[in-house]
Amino acid sequence: MQVLPKGIRHIPGFLDRAQQEALVESIRAIVADAPLYVPAMPRTGKPMSVRMTNCGSLGWVTDKERGYRYQPNHPVTGKPWPAMPGALLDIWRTVSGASREPEACLVNFYADDARMGLHQDRDEKDLETPVVSISLGDTCLFRVGGRERGDGTLSFKLSSGDIVVLGGEGRLAFHGVDKIYPNTSTLLKNGGRINLTLRRVTL
Repeated sequence: MQVLPKGIRHIPGFLDRAQQEALVESIRAIVADAPLYVPAMPRTGKPMSVRMTNCGSLGWVTDKERGYRYQPNHPVTGKPWPAMPGALLDIWRTVSGASREPEACLVNFYADDARMGLHQDRDEKDLETPVVSISLGDTCLFRVGGRERGDGTLSFKLSSGDIVVLGGEGRLAFHGVDKIYPNTSTLLKNGGRINLTLRRVTL
C-alpha cells in the first residue's frame, strides 16, 4: 500500500457506472458548444498531446504568445465557456472541503498516445483551495511528487470513476500522466481518457 504525499487523496471508484455515463453526456454537450482544440506550449509553440476545452466562468488556456492563463472565453470560437454542470459542483462540494465554489473545469482528452509532463497547478491566484481531478474512460498511470521539481515521485493507476484531490501541502505538488492503458474501459465509445480538473481561480 503506497503512502501518498501529504494533502493528496486518491478516492477509487467514487463515481459508479451510471454517474460516469451521465457525466460523459454532460461533457459531450460542453464539447458541442466549446469544441476540443489542441493547445500550444508557451514560447516554443509546440502542440500539447492532449486536446482540451473548459466549462465554468473561467477556462485555462495556453499558447505561444501569451502563455498559461485563465480567460472567460474559448480561444478559437471566442464564445464564453459553457456553464459548469451541477453534477460537477456536487462532486466538488462532497470531496473538496472548500468553502468556495470552483470557477474553472479543464476538460482534457487523452488519446492512447497522449501524456502530461510533471507540472504544478499554480496559474491560479488562489493557491489554497484544493484542486479536484476526475478520471473517466481508460486507465492512466498518474505520477505525483513534492513541491519541488527534483523531489522524488511515486506512480499509481487511475481508473474510470476515480478522484484525486490535491489540497493542503499537496496543493502545489508536481504531478503528471505518464501513460494511457488502451481498452481498459468501455465508457467512451471510441476509447481514450477524459480528465476533468476543477479549480478555484480568484481570491
